[in-house]
Amino acid sequence: MALSMADLPSVFSLLSNALSADPNVRKPAEATLSEFESRPGFCSSLLEIITSETLAAHTEVRLLATVYLKNSVNRYWRHRRDSYGISNEEKAYLRKKLLTDLRETNYQSADVLISHRVYMVLFCALKELSTKRLSVDQRSFSEICSHFLEYSWGLWQRDFQTIFHRLSSLPQSSFVAAAVEGQDDLQLICERWLLCLKIIRQMILFGFPSDAKSVQEGNHEHLQFIKKSCYKMMKVLVLIQNTHPYSFSEEQVLSPILEFCLNKIINPEPVLLASEHFLIQCMVMVMSVVDCIHYKPIITGSVINGSVASVEERKKNLAKVVDVILKSVLTGDRIVFLCNILVRRYFLLSANDLEEWNRDPEVFHHEQDLMQTTDKLRPCAEALFIIFFENHAGVLGPFVVSILHEAMSGCSSTGSEITPALLLKEAAYGSAGYTYYELSKYLNFKAWYEGALALELSNNHPNQRIIHRKVAWILGKWVSEIKDGLRKPVSYALMNLLQGGDLAVKLAAVRALYCLIEDDNFYELDPSDYFPICWKLCFKLFEDVQIFESKVAVLNLISLIIERLGDRVIPFANELAIFFRKLWDESAGESLLQVQLLVALKNLIVSLGPRSPMCYSVVLPILRFGIDIANPDELSFLEDSVLLWEATLTQAPSMVPQLLDLFPYLVAIMERSFDHLQVAMNITECYLVLGGLEFLNVHAENLVKLLHGTVNNVSDKGMPPVLQTIETLIKCFPKDAPPLINSVLQNLTLMCLSGADDSNPSKAAVKASAGSILARIMVVNTNYLVHLVSEPSFSTILQQVGVSLDQNILLSLVDVWLEKVDNIPFIQRKTCALALAVSLKFRETQILEKLEQIVSVCTSVIVDDDEAKDESSFAEADSIGAQNNLDSFGTGSTIEMRKRQIKESDPIKQLALENILKENLHACAAIHGESNFNSAMGRIHPSVLSQLQQALKMA
Repeated sequence: MALSMADLPSVFSLLSNALSADPNVRKPAEATLSEFESRPGFCSSLLEIITSETLAAHTEVRLLATVYLKNSVNRYWRHRRDSYGISNEEKAYLRKKLLTDLRETNYQSADVLISHRVYMVLFCALKELSTKRLSVDQRSFSEICSHFLEYSWGLWQRDFQTIFHRLSSLPQSSFVAAAVEGQDDLQLICERWLLCLKIIRQMILFGFPSDAKSVQEGNHEHLQFIKKSCYKMMKVLVLIQNTHPYSFSEEQVLSPILEFCLNKIINPEPVLLASEHFLIQCMVMVMSVVDCIHYKPIITGSVINGSVASVEERKKNLAKVVDVILKSVLTGDRIVFLCNILVRRYFLLSANDLEEWNRDPEVFHHEQDLMQTTDKLRPCAEALFIIFFENHAGVLGPFVVSILHEAMSGCSSTGSEITPALLLKEAAYGSAGYTYYELSKYLNFKAWYEGALALELSNNHPNQRIIHRKVAWILGKWVSEIKDGLRKPVSYALMNLLQGGDLAVKLAAVRALYCLIEDDNFYELDPSDYFPICWKLCFKLFEDVQIFESKVAVLNLISLIIERLGDRVIPFANELAIFFRKLWDESAGESLLQVQLLVALKNLIVSLGPRSPMCYSVVLPILRFGIDIANPDELSFLEDSVLLWEATLTQAPSMVPQLLDLFPYLVAIMERSFDHLQVAMNITECYLVLGGLEFLNVHAENLVKLLHGTVNNVSDKGMPPVLQTIETLIKCFPKDAPPLINSVLQNLTLMCLSGADDSNPSKAAVKASAGSILARIMVVNTNYLVHLVSEPSFSTILQQVGVSLDQNILLSLVDVWLEKVDNIPFIQRKTCALALAVSLKFRETQILEKLEQIVSVCTSVIVDDDEAKDESSFAEADSIGAQNNLDSFGTGSTIEMRKRQIKESDPIKQLALENILKENLHACAAIHGESNFNSAMGRIHPSVLSQLQQALKMA
């Protein structure tokens, strides 16, 4: 009788019992399974159990089912006399099931397991073949190795990476548990990795002729393989040290590896010199160890009588152990010896370097900057030298000075040939440049410059470009030591280098000049004999260079000089404008370069100040292009363009039609995003202050659109600049502006009346600022505010947003002013106090209930205002005098002057609060009756009444 799916539980139970240690259970199960072997459907049942995902945890049962399946297939695949065997239908089912479903999902992966067994067989076969000594057998073995070596090496690398990442990704706290969970899978991979290593060893040792017998190097592929293997192994050690520094710090590991690397750096074999990558990894290993933060001494306290050592204490102890190892391996003499090797052997420019320099100086210059420490041997050696100097400056400082003197005495500054002595001097200069921050303790830079570097620069022989470039680089590094009278000769020396013929030297001089001028101690030289030469040289160099980085370097130098000169750039403005116009046209399509040009134009505008209109013919067309969001490159230009726009308006002496026409672009920018909100609000303020009524008449609709869009959509954190702009608008146009921005003011009123804000500081600040704006309107345009909050449409809006009030809107605003008056600047406090005083004329009787609070706020503001006037009288006189001095030097701007005028003419500042309060108290008594008013006054605290009487005496 054939077995079916319904028999699967029975078969599974029999397999489980067959694994039992109890013979009374095991033997009957084995007998029944033996009877089942010849029945149709038995193999299919076994295969279902083997491939079932729900039974993945029952590994032993599934493995036993695999054994029974193998045996059954061996016995019954072919028909036998005593059995029908496996039917053709079941055979087809078994084949299909094996091909489609037999993919092991647990740790005993079929792929890994099969690969492991294949390599075990391969290793045994190769081991056997490698022992044969007949020539024909050795040739066959060599041919086999040529086919298998590359693949085996690749698999070994992949397995190593898998093992390394699997171990590294395990958290230490759960390392044991995780390792147990996946130990079989990882164990198989480790075993295969080891088999691959043994196979590679067999093939390298016996699959290729020995070079000791042939007195020849191995074939090219073999040699490249060895080099690559050494490089990979060293790189692996570096990665392990970086990932597991404390495990690597064992003396049996750290000391021999460090010794090995140092020996290879000091005495490399010829084959290693030809393989830079291996030496680079040796240097990287030394750097990683010497500069490892985990190996630095830890200065912390320890717990007295602590029973268990803390993590920090264990780290401290390990750091001490490493420190002992490093001191024993890297003694002072050995460090000096090693650095001497680095400078004399690895710092030297090679023949390939000089050939690249001759072929394309500009490319050579930038490649020296872009090379990473792991790309080339020389920058790696330089990085190692720097790390040694940082950790052992006391030992290496005198060494650098000594090698400098030796190199300078061994190579005259008047030489003309590229000799080993000249290359050594270039390398020694390099060692002094890399260590400038500490070497100043051991080397007098002024004496060095005047006694050697200046003489080097005076030799104009073409071969001296090697030294000239290094000297220019040194001057850029040692800029902090170029002081007082040394700055002028150094500046002129660098400009002389700009007149040379080698682009690498010129670009080094550009960088040094930039560092010199950027320094805070920049010596303000006479521009009449300094900068005209510099402009022309920079313009000429810009035409000579081709690479983007070179153009940016020159343009940045020009931009920095403009910034440093200030208004002294005016005589050169036309020349600069022509250059910038030409540069913009020629750099079409090079958006990154044009962005740098926008920065330079901004510096030019700021430096020209009120004279900036003289370059509007260049600036404004470029500005219009940059702020147009329809421009395909607007993502590159927009940020710097709006900054240029802000600077142009800030420095403009008056509004011109071309600037006035640009405002719609700002609306389009803000409709798209608020990325430039702060700058956009500054620009809007400039238009309000500078354009005045003309701007309002032309762009009223655009202005309303801009403010309405921002107030409705900007978050609380972005609202302060928007509110400041609205306040400026109302200051400039107290009567015309409020009706114009009716919808905006309704939104501000909603902000003031909606919800509590105690838990949100940003919302509280916005509510206070919005309240002070409404208070200003209350003071300067009372009728409009009353009309605004009385509109039926506004009451509908309040209901729609869910704001419910137990009193009318004006009284609710009074509560807001009373609540926020203590948390705002003084001028806003006075504004709210004036609004509260004006509110005393309300006819609502509830105003009498708030009388004490209103009087208390007003009197405190009056007292504070009086004290502030006394304290600021002298400070105000000083600030006016200082501002007059600034204006006399041309640094004052029209915008700032007009802002001061608006501030001085502000009605809030001019109004006397005590007079307004007195006037409105009389009005309140007249509106509500003397008896009601006196009753409310009688409820006021005596101290407040005393302050009120004192304030009213001032009126």
